[in-house]
Parts: sequence; structure tokens; C-alpha cells
Amino acid sequence: MDAILSLFAANAAVIFALMLLLWLLSVAIKDVSFIDSFWGFSFVVIAVVTYLLTGGGSEERRLLILGLTAVWGLRLALYLFFRWRREGADKRYVAMLSRTDSPHWFSLRNVFLLQGLLLLIVSLPIQLGSIPAEPAAVGLIGWIGAALAIVGILFETVGDWQLARFKARGTGGVMDGGLWRYTRHPNYFGDSCVWWGLYLIAAETTLGLASIVGPALMTYLLVKWSGAALLERRLKRSKPEYEDYIRRTSGFFPLPPAKR
Repeated sequence: MDAILSLFAANAAVIFALMLLLWLLSVAIKDVSFIDSFWGFSFVVIAVVTYLLTGGGSEERRLLILGLTAVWGLRLALYLFFRWRREGADKRYVAMLSRTDSPHWFSLRNVFLLQGLLLLIVSLPIQLGSIPAEPAAVGLIGWIGAALAIVGILFETVGDWQLARFKARGTGGVMDGGLWRYTRHPNYFGDSCVWWGLYLIAAETTLGLASIVGPALMTYLLVKWSGAALLERRLKRSKPEYEDYIRRTSGFFPLPPAKR
């Protein structure tokens, strides 16, 4: 228990210090939109801190968790960072902060500190899965988890690339080709696969088994809170044809499109 508390406290201190610095930067540039790119990067920070502070047990499992988290997190961070630099302030954050008389304090509490708390909970498979425990070696379930995480990374990457190409053409309308033909949110589905994959790697150990709250929370955020649900409310208002897309396309899990 002491090892768990020490690791969690160290990650909490690093993440909340990072969030405080990012908040100060947002005050200076008067834009909080860049925080999205630090969502993925912050998980890499947690994975690195966790790897450095844990030892013994399965080096294979620790490296597998670190490597998969780094690939997923750095790709997502770079993609969102360059999107922010290209498109500017995110309208969601602009609208949110315009509704308060104290936007800086509001953003500290409801954007940066809240994100820090969510990071610590979602990252439980990274943290608990890296603490030495039996079995020492990665088994079949762990390798299935690694395969699922890799599929998720590829699915998310291809979905983001297809969407970026669609936007670059500037034709308007609804993106319904490629992976977007089978699910309205291939990027979010891929994200979810990554975290359930990391959970399966961690779940081979008794401690890691208890980290299921991490991928469950991530999936909830992606589907019901800040991900698909929020995006679709905006798209319904801005794109009348989106309702038809909803009727024929699966909301999350990839499925063949419904016949018109």
C-alpha cells in the first residue's frame, strides 16, 4: 500500500505542477485551447515517472506499458498541437469562458485542475500495472491487450488522417468516408481500444485488475461527456445533413452502415 500511495502522490505532484504552469501560460496568451494537446502528453509524463519510480517485477510489462503509452500519447499530442496552431482558439473553450466573469480562475478550476484529476484516475492501468506483482511475465491476456492497444492507435491515427484530408479539401458537408463510414467517431473508438488494451496488460496482476476504473472513465468521457456527445450537439446545429449521417452510421463501435 505504501508503494501505491507514494507512486500516486509523486504523479499527482508532477501533474498538478505541470497544470499550474500550463494555466499560467494560458493566462499570458489568453487562450486555453492548447490544453487538449497536453492531454496525451501528460499520460506520457505519468508513464515515465511511473517507470522511473517502480522497479522489480516484470520489466517486460513496465516497458510495454511505457512504450504503448508513449506512442499513443505523443502522436495525439502532436496532432492536436498542430491542429491548434493551424485553427486557433477552440470555440468550445471560448464559449465556456465567455459565460463567467472570472475566466482565468474558472479555467484553472474547471479546465486545468479538473483535467489533472481525470488524468490521475484514467492512468491507473499505467500506475498499478507497473508496480511489481505476480505474475512476473506478460501472459496471453497481456499480449492480447497490447494487440488491442496497437489496433486502437492505428484506428485513431487513420481516422484523424482521413478527417484532416477531408477538411483540407474545404468541400464542406459531413465526413462519411473511410473509417467514418462505419463509426461516427473512429478517433474516440481507437482511444477507447488503447485504454482497454493497457488495462488488459495491467489486469494480469492483482493490483492492475483493480485499475478498471481508468478505461471505464476514459470511455465515459469519450462517449458521454467531453467527446462524442459534446461534438454531436454542435454538429447537429451547424450541419443539417448530420442527422441523416446519424441515422445510417454507428455512434461508436464500427458497424456496416444502415441501408437508406
